[in-house]
Amino acid sequence: MKRMLVLVGFIVVLVAAGGAGAWYLASRSRTLPPGFASGNGRIEATQVDVATKAAGRVLDVLAEEGDFVHQGQVVGHMDVQETEAALRTAQAQANQARQSRDTASHVVEQRKGELDLAGKELERQEILVSKGFATEQKVDQYRTTKLTAQAALAAAESSLAASGSAISAAEAEVDRLTRMVEDGTLVAPKSGRVIYRLAEPGEVLGAGGKVLTLIDLSDVYMTIFLPATDAGALALGAEARLLLEPLPDRAVPATVSFVSARAQFTPKQVETQRERDRMMFRVKLRIARPLVEKYIDHVKTGVTGVGYVRLDPKAQWPSWLDSDLVHEAAQ
Repeated sequence: MKRMLVLVGFIVVLVAAGGAGAWYLASRSRTLPPGFASGNGRIEATQVDVATKAAGRVLDVLAEEGDFVHQGQVVGHMDVQETEAALRTAQAQANQARQSRDTASHVVEQRKGELDLAGKELERQEILVSKGFATEQKVDQYRTTKLTAQAALAAAESSLAASGSAISAAEAEVDRLTRMVEDGTLVAPKSGRVIYRLAEPGEVLGAGGKVLTLIDLSDVYMTIFLPATDAGALALGAEARLLLEPLPDRAVPATVSFVSARAQFTPKQVETQRERDRMMFRVKLRIARPLVEKYIDHVKTGVTGVGYVRLDPKAQWPSWLDSDLVHEAAQ
């Protein structure tokens, strides 16, 4: 029995030693060569809110948390019955203004005819006066008639211009209310996954009230922090690789899209090299959009991993940071 226990213990020691040795060899084989830097991070994406433009009651919400929605997809409706009633009133007022314009236009034509007739009558009376067949009093009467016709024409033209302005105001109100009715249909501004459902049917929201929050999966990146020496040598657009915990053997290609101009962690006094090394700069590693779109159903935020960046453009990526995803993105 004792020999059996000793044998089992010896086997356990050998297995443990073999596992430790395998882990040591794996870690040694994944030593980062010169010209590269790395940092821990997690997958992130831009959050986009679907919100109401005007205050109102939520009629329905057509998306659940975890659903993937496409840009332009209808995700909810607001109750716009009152706005639709106001729109019908504005449309009726616009039609009434158009009818008033037509009436004013006819009056203008009428006043032009009256003015033309008054002018001709005045000319005839002036001829008769010159031949002695009419009096100056008669000419003055027709001259007054012509002036009255001119004033009536000017008033009619002013009324026509006012009716045109009324039409413009009514049509502008119709356009405004039409947009309000259209804004009652909530659409996804970006393609992404719903992470928060913030409102339910029947709730009354103010202007700008949030209904859904999406993760814009077209803008997926990892944020890492690098010391000042590495961040200073890093160029925008430099190649990067991401190793995620769920996929430790598949390197995901990325590029450096942002390097912070200010240190995120800075000691009170920076006087020595060691203190300068403590200055950490935020770096964003963005995954190529075509690659994200191809695997959009598998993309999730919050996944942790390690981001690797190439500081020296001439440095060769190690084999363990080479995968089919890298070659697929390069094609």
